[in-house]
Amino acid sequence: MKMKINEYLLADPGASPVPPNNSSQYRVTSGEIFYDFCFLKQLRLETLRAQRSKSTLSIILLTLDKETDAESINMNEILGVVREKTRDTDISGFVNHKSLCVLLPDTDETGAKEICAKLVNETSQFSITTSSYPDHIFESLAKNGCVRPDAFPFELWDSGDAPDASSFKFLLKRGVDIVGSIIGMLAFMPVMLITALAIKATSPGPVIFSQIRLGKQGTPFTFYKFRSMHVNMDNQIHREYVQDFIKGNHAKTNQGDAEKPLYKIKSDPRITRIGKFIRKTSIDELPQFFNVLKGDMSLVGPRPPLPYEAEKYQAWHLRRILEMKPGITGLWQVEGRSKTEWNDSVRLDIRYIQNWSLLFDLKILLRTVKEVLKCRGAM
Repeated sequence: MKMKINEYLLADPGASPVPPNNSSQYRVTSGEIFYDFCFLKQLRLETLRAQRSKSTLSIILLTLDKETDAESINMNEILGVVREKTRDTDISGFVNHKSLCVLLPDTDETGAKEICAKLVNETSQFSITTSSYPDHIFESLAKNGCVRPDAFPFELWDSGDAPDASSFKFLLKRGVDIVGSIIGMLAFMPVMLITALAIKATSPGPVIFSQIRLGKQGTPFTFYKFRSMHVNMDNQIHREYVQDFIKGNHAKTNQGDAEKPLYKIKSDPRITRIGKFIRKTSIDELPQFFNVLKGDMSLVGPRPPLPYEAEKYQAWHLRRILEMKPGITGLWQVEGRSKTEWNDSVRLDIRYIQNWSLLFDLKILLRTVKEVLKCRGAM
């Protein structure tokens, strides 16, 4: 059973949070029972707690049937019944005047269905939906190669805090991306032409390498780079490395030492002679200006992962691809790059998402030029 957050958890976000039956209470102190905005805040906290602790979290949503008149139902009494049938550690509350919700910490899908079965006979006027976090997100990635927008059971933001893609800041960021990508293509056109000729002359195959990456909210798009590898090469080397890297297996993934770590495949046999040079100088990334112009990417943002990378993510790792367009460069590239272990690189991406501004983007772009000139962390 699946639940859509936009339909239920964020229903009528602009409405005043008035408790059912005109009660003046905003929270019932006997037990964990919350009203509207308080419950959504608690929902967000429990979600973040589940992400950090890697624990399970389930939810039961009870929505009043359309045929039932909401005025004829005492929702406080129904909530009392729900509270009696659930555990002391569960958190109950009102989502809106027609919906009740129960958060089930440390409870998987099986446990949620068992609790749900206890409520069926007592709440016949309601349709009951259950969902568990974050199992089906991973299923969505594995089956579809992306995270569908309706696949999220919980909203990570309060309705007032959610980043609005249509806001002036985001529109201005998009305008900077368009202008910046055009300037970048014109400025680096001679370098790109020389690189294309060098690749064509030294290695059979296409000049541009394209592959499917995941963008904002896990939406797949075609990602461009100058080809730096021989054609028809097996990606198993990279798959295994990524899996060990995300798991934190430093003994396998650290190609440097304890003092100077290097988290990148060293002496990759798949890379051509020209490929080594264009990777070290980051010239292979220049075709991504076209991705920025198309709107799939931004000049600054988290790097876009491959689908088989995202399948290995923990729940909190997903924030780096859910909330912001991927970028050609980002905070990880200028502060960590290949010397940073996986979890720390994700934390840098999340820090950027939480604090981004046009001025911050400009600083990252200027620092990127400095890092590229030094060829630091690139191979």
